[in-house]
Amino acid sequence: MRFPTLAIRWPLALGLAVLIAACARTPEPQPPQPLEPEITSRRDAPVARSEVNSQAQRPAAVAELVAGPAMAFGAARKSMPLDDLRSPSAPVDRESYARVADNPVRRAALDPLSTFSVDVDTGAYANVRRLLNEGRLPPADAVRIEELINYFDYGYQPPRDRKQPFSVVTELAPSPWNPELKLLQIGLKGYEVERAERPAANLVFLVDVSGSMRAANKLPLLKSGLRLLVNQLEARDRVALVVYAGGTGTALESTPGDQRGRIHAALEQLRAGGRTHGAAGIRLAYQLARDGFREGGINRVILATDGDFNVGLTGVAALKDLVALQRKRGIELTTLGFGSGNYNDQLMEQLADVGNGNYAYIDTLNEARKVLVEELASTLVTIARDVKVQVEFNPAVVAEYRLVGYSNRLLRDEDFRNDKVDAGDIGAGHTVTALYEIALAGGRGDRLPSLRYGARTAAGAPEGSPELAFVKLRYKQPGGQHSALIETAIRPESERTITATSDSFRFAAAVAAFGQLLRGGEYAGSFDYPDVVRLAGPARGADPHGYRGEFLRLVELAQTLAAG
Repeated sequence: MRFPTLAIRWPLALGLAVLIAACARTPEPQPPQPLEPEITSRRDAPVARSEVNSQAQRPAAVAELVAGPAMAFGAARKSMPLDDLRSPSAPVDRESYARVADNPVRRAALDPLSTFSVDVDTGAYANVRRLLNEGRLPPADAVRIEELINYFDYGYQPPRDRKQPFSVVTELAPSPWNPELKLLQIGLKGYEVERAERPAANLVFLVDVSGSMRAANKLPLLKSGLRLLVNQLEARDRVALVVYAGGTGTALESTPGDQRGRIHAALEQLRAGGRTHGAAGIRLAYQLARDGFREGGINRVILATDGDFNVGLTGVAALKDLVALQRKRGIELTTLGFGSGNYNDQLMEQLADVGNGNYAYIDTLNEARKVLVEELASTLVTIARDVKVQVEFNPAVVAEYRLVGYSNRLLRDEDFRNDKVDAGDIGAGHTVTALYEIALAGGRGDRLPSLRYGARTAAGAPEGSPELAFVKLRYKQPGGQHSALIETAIRPESERTITATSDSFRFAAAVAAFGQLLRGGEYAGSFDYPDVVRLAGPARGADPHGYRGEFLRLVELAQTLAAG
């Protein structure tokens, strides 16, 4: 009786075992299809009808590949690792620039006064050069035209004596970019100071050693540049070194300038790391400057950084208040900018303006030599303070005018005579240049719409006067509280043809045109990069350091980038 039972259970057990084995079995992997040869063989050759008809019998992925490159990419994407498809991440660009708007055209009959503060900064030019050399056109707000113009020395004659700290030079000619307009150049040249005449200096180097300063064009270049400056100092000068990152400290107490080995060693030991607590560093640097204050000497903090303040007192307004307070106590601030990617141009430029100092951007060691060696007296020695310019245009002769650049240096007209209003300073040997576009009354250069009811002549303007404009400048002697006045008249008969103007006039005009093109060319008309080269090339002059030749190369580079 047991045998039949076994006969029934045995097939059932065998069947269950076979079923379990079938469920557990993993299909053997198939050899990969030759996908890439399929893509290659069918991208350039037409697909035969027999191949199209046979796609139904092929695997789906292969059918998609045969259909064309777009479908092929879709199929290939399914079988490729995600990392192979992800595009390289673009570097994050956190560079910061203050908004700069071009000055508008003004009607002389309604607004005859133009008032602004001088500006001796050159940082925008070197920064624009860096951006062009990186292969990209600069953002418009990075282009402050006055800083491009003032990068160059125009060879103006200095004043005859030092009773007046700077000379005033003017030239008038047709505008190179609009023959219907005139171009008025106003140039200032500060008197030179020999090395032996330079007052003793009390300097505090304030150096950013945060993690953002690791790049070769930051801390390493910064140290090399400051070493060049140290080599120009003497025993009567003193130098201290403050560093800041996550914390702040004194890397070198005030040291005589002729102890170069000790100062160089302190610079050499600097290493980048940590976050940026810039405000604490500025406070400590000013404290050391006050401790070593030199009456009648140079008292200056030199801030060297990429401007990436990310801890502590970060507000630009609060930092400017701090710097302004120290300026009133006789301690000036120079800012030296370095690096890219996170560069804060806005902060560096504004702090220098408030600190009665100058702002330079250091992109190469040669630029460091220009600022800290060649122009050392201009950088350190102030010969005129709170220098303001006011131009009054005669509505009987001038219909319209426009100031080229200086849009963030404009002053209210009433500020010109107010000695409590701060303005820019001029250093020994500094050159300052300003350009005005002018449309003459009765000419064809008017750009503003005509008025239905006309415009009355401004009160006090001398009808029929031969003067085109009247230029007034105010300045204070270092340590002085009351300003002095310089005046000069511009007459229409002083106009020259563009070919009869000086090299200085034509080169400054070319730089101004270049700046306008980089900002979009709204006021440049049909003038273009080749026109800039044709204007500047013959006006290059002696050019002992090659700065003007370099400018011509930058114009050609910008033209190439703009064409792309």
